[in-house]
Amino acid sequence: MSVSNDPLLQPFQLKHLTLKNRLMSTAHEPAYSQDGMPTDRYRLYHVEKAKGGIALTMTAGSAIVSHDSPPAFGNLQAYRDEIVPWLKKLADDCHEHGTAVMIQLTHLGRRTGWNKGAWLPVLAPSSVREPAHRAFPKEIEDWDIERIVRDYADAAARMQAAGLDGIEIEAYGHLMDQFWSPATNRRDDAFGGSLENRMRFSNLVLDAVRKAVGPDFIVGIRMVADEDWSEGLTREDGVEIARRLANSGRIDFLNIIRGHIDSDAALNEVIPIQGMRASPHLDFAGEVRTATRFPVFHAARIADVATARHAIAEGKLDMVGMTRAHIADPHIAAKVMRGEEGRVRPCVGATYCLDRIYEGGEALCIHNASTGREAEMPHQVAVAQIPRRAVVVGAGPAGLEAARVLAERGHTVTVLEATGEAGGQINLLVRNPRRREMIGIVDWRLAELERLGVGIRYGVYAEVEDVLSEEPDLVVIATGGFAQSPPLEEGDDLVTSSWDILAGTVKPSGPVLLFDDAGSHAGMSAAEVIARSGAELELVSPERFFAPEMGGMNHVPYARAFAEAGVRVTINTRLKSVRRDGNGLVAVLGSDFSTSVTEERRVSQVVVEHGTAANADLYLALKALSRNRGAVDYPALIERRQPLPSKHPAAAFDLVRIGDAVASRNIHAAIYDAARYCSLL
Repeated sequence: MSVSNDPLLQPFQLKHLTLKNRLMSTAHEPAYSQDGMPTDRYRLYHVEKAKGGIALTMTAGSAIVSHDSPPAFGNLQAYRDEIVPWLKKLADDCHEHGTAVMIQLTHLGRRTGWNKGAWLPVLAPSSVREPAHRAFPKEIEDWDIERIVRDYADAAARMQAAGLDGIEIEAYGHLMDQFWSPATNRRDDAFGGSLENRMRFSNLVLDAVRKAVGPDFIVGIRMVADEDWSEGLTREDGVEIARRLANSGRIDFLNIIRGHIDSDAALNEVIPIQGMRASPHLDFAGEVRTATRFPVFHAARIADVATARHAIAEGKLDMVGMTRAHIADPHIAAKVMRGEEGRVRPCVGATYCLDRIYEGGEALCIHNASTGREAEMPHQVAVAQIPRRAVVVGAGPAGLEAARVLAERGHTVTVLEATGEAGGQINLLVRNPRRREMIGIVDWRLAELERLGVGIRYGVYAEVEDVLSEEPDLVVIATGGFAQSPPLEEGDDLVTSSWDILAGTVKPSGPVLLFDDAGSHAGMSAAEVIARSGAELELVSPERFFAPEMGGMNHVPYARAFAEAGVRVTINTRLKSVRRDGNGLVAVLGSDFSTSVTEERRVSQVVVEHGTAANADLYLALKALSRNRGAVDYPALIERRQPLPSKHPAAAFDLVRIGDAVASRNIHAAIYDAARYCSLL
């Protein structure tokens, strides 16, 4: 397909605004704001997508319009005049690349907490608590409605003053559609009961907004058109709301969502992750477009260019949202235009980006370390002034990324890998069928290394002589780690590692006790494999809840598997020892909270997950031979200067150690290590 007839690359006319192609990033909150303002980090994140050719980037998810809608996750504060110059700078910079900019405005209603911001009461149409954010809302009063309607209009006027191309009102789990839904609106006044009454608040808001910004400014709505549960907004009522809004003259586009988001499990169906059906609501969005004959946008795990193209070609959508996909690769449009579609860095559905917002306060891509770090780590790797000869030992995610970045810089790179395949620990985690998409992290890098002419020598358990024979002037140790057991009073030789379960070298034999004090995917994946095998399983954790290193989006499929398989989950409990008892094992459990309390479990198998121990022998052997003696100047690394000090100038090579070869961490940490070191060397 040529650029000229690619459906994705055709312009779309939205009122007076010409969108140069059909690709957009829908509104989301990466939590890069500072004091509620879209400062430089926030701006550069969106500008990168503009550089990458996207037609429309939608900021905020969502910007809050009132003081009693306190930020739940770093939301922009659209009720403050100070936001205008920040947004103007963002919009101006994106406009330079031909990209339109809009913002999503909202009042969160019950979807936040009262103990944030100004500590004002959370409110909702009725006093119905949302499980996800746990606040007990007060029932909204008439004076609340009057001031919030004004707040929406004032916020919209600020966005227009900032030079944005339009706004989108959020009606997707927030105050506006809380009025629409029977699950959250139990009123018996003019704002409850009939569909007309339940739409009264949204109509008041849209009328006030339109009066504030005039007839020409673009105003859209991101709305749930089917809450997909027995208590909520029905499909029939949702589509009817969409139809009425489309015919009202109040709005210019619909951005369609299906499902409800008041719990983690429900949100997981709206925003699916790996192992779940791709683009599950695309056909429904297309049905709304047919019913309304109105511009329709949509995003929900449309992760690949082929699906996006299909959505446009078949008339299901007018603009296709590839939001998480642009977190993985902000240059999708540019690559498609250059005929390099195969080089798009894939979104593997890990949803580290969303989980990280709640767990770490910032959106990060599991395998693109530049996203959110555009100021210090550009997406385009700069060519080095002096080419070097580099040896990378290890072809896991850290080693593959190191080799890719070094090759992009113009260095000659050789990769030595002990096993017969690349991937490292990713090859273990994809043994869990639900997580097979993670292999995209490996496959994309292998394709890039082939393009760059980098060879991998497999089956080389590298010793010092193997490295030195390559005559390198840079050596990167990415040898990963080995599974390790937690400290036990006795029974180390009786336990099975989670690695053995995932690799299939040991089959689950129930009853099984799995003790996980690392709290991340490795233990949970092993537990899921055991549960799906049919073996009886008890999952034991010393934490207040299981897997604290993993966010809510990824928690859901594990919790679902455990519920369906009848897995017993025991928290606040530590494995102390294991002993043999006839044909079985006895696991002795204790408590961090009372040394006098112990319990015993008689099981067939004890599986443990305690992270990894660094595989550092080669690094330690090379350390004294290296120019920097293995040392790193951390301030220089952080400030993006050459980070390796010269401690032995006569030595032939510099030495750096990355990923789990340093300490047990995660995939993002390994890739970030590789990218930030190697982009400076």
